[in-house]
Amino acid sequence: KFFNEAIQRCQPAWRRVVCTAIMQGIPIPAFTSALSFFDAYRTERLPANLIQAQRDYWGSRTYELSANPGTFVHTCWKNPPISARRIGPVKGERVVCQCCAF
Repeated sequence: KFFNEAIQRCQPAWRRVVCTAIMQGIPIPAFTSALSFFDAYRTERLPANLIQAQRDYWGSRTYELSANPGTFVHTCWKNPPISARRIGPVKGERVVCQCCAF
């Protein structure tokens, strides 16, 4: 309880310190990474589309559609007109994509 109240009370100042340091070009990696970790930890759902897209592009591993849980797709990144093919319900399944040569 004490820690939660202290964080909530000090959070605006914490954010101001990080913003001011960034605007002044002063590196404060511990403060900024701690704030990022705090924001990620308290958020129920975060967008991870860039990471998912990179995994799909380099490893053809598929990604799950957040609008349709349980539906995994592979996007043909090397031939953009062919996109978002439904693969199946297996997360991380290796995809054999003829156009991407995987």
